[in-house]
Amino acid sequence: MAAEQAFDGYRLTDEQQAVREAVREVCAAKVAPRAAEADETGEFPKASFDALRAADFHAPHIPVEYGGAGADALATAIVIEEVARACAASSLIPAVNKLGTMPLILAGSAELRRKYLTQVAAGDAMFSYCLSEPEAGSDAAAMTTRAVREGDDWVLNGVKRWITNAGVSEFYTVFAVTDPTARSRGISAFVVEKSDPGVSFGAPEKKLGIKGSPTREVYLDGVRIPADRMIGAEGTGFATAMQTLDHTRVTIAAQAVGIAQGALDYAKGYVQERRQFGKPVSDFQGIQFMLADMGMKLEAARQLTYAAAGRSERGDADLTYFGAAAKCFASDAAMEITTDAVQLLGGYGYTRDYPVERMMRDAKITQIYEGTNQVQRIVMARQLLKG
Repeated sequence: MAAEQAFDGYRLTDEQQAVREAVREVCAAKVAPRAAEADETGEFPKASFDALRAADFHAPHIPVEYGGAGADALATAIVIEEVARACAASSLIPAVNKLGTMPLILAGSAELRRKYLTQVAAGDAMFSYCLSEPEAGSDAAAMTTRAVREGDDWVLNGVKRWITNAGVSEFYTVFAVTDPTARSRGISAFVVEKSDPGVSFGAPEKKLGIKGSPTREVYLDGVRIPADRMIGAEGTGFATAMQTLDHTRVTIAAQAVGIAQGALDYAKGYVQERRQFGKPVSDFQGIQFMLADMGMKLEAARQLTYAAAGRSERGDADLTYFGAAAKCFASDAAMEITTDAVQLLGGYGYTRDYPVERMMRDAKITQIYEGTNQVQRIVMARQLLKG
């Protein structure tokens, strides 16, 4: 649709539009056909990963100097949007690679970036993000995972929960308490490798949606790592975590936009083919009003997401507000649009023979992870009240 080419009142650049078309082509051929299977089996869509890696869409944000595509924040959002349009679980490949590596990009040493970003760019490894814990969700500063200095090493003990792509990713950004007396200022960030002794994983969570993306607990049992695997200075981990989320909430907004676009596309086709009372149901005004509202909300979400992506790329001072606003608005819109898509298909929409029920289930998580939408509203209100 023409609206997909707009951004802040002007058209996307030729390069950005080419990215959209290229991703859409790859997804139509190799990702979308496997989306239902990934949902049914709950298995990581390796074939979709291979297709994205072959086209350099698995981690497009990695800078060129580390062998990556060097996509800016908007182009990365477009990649995630288009993959989510086909398969929400697969969109977490580029999204979580950005989430996991963003702390290194923001605060990591040159040596850490060179060692790990090059492997992610090459598609040899994925990177996950370990912040949440069983008793530390929205209150992330209440984490209890500990890191204790022993000579030239740090030893980590604790449990991380709700870790996307856990067990599949080779590398993990882990946040742990290094000074229990300092609360958020006593948290540091580390790179942990899947192969490090003492790292193990829980059973995959049995989820409502995004079933093809494994979510597991990560167990750290006396994990000894060299001191040079700390990301940034000691005690700066929580600040890095929050700065990361400012950027990556934009990617969740993009995922929500993509899911909603996929649902609207399918519903539009269906109502034009489905006939009742002797004519296509798309001729009925009630159906047209639903489609109009879906399209309106979707485009508002897209424009806010793209505006936030621009701020992410520039590092604008109001990114915190726009990242939260885009994530909150787009995910709420996606939930409404996918629910309406199910309604437009009637009884068929409620069956797994059609993809909109999967899209509705997948959309729900976008209102929850990387900060619930209630938390996003708190973030936005605090930013507004600063002015």
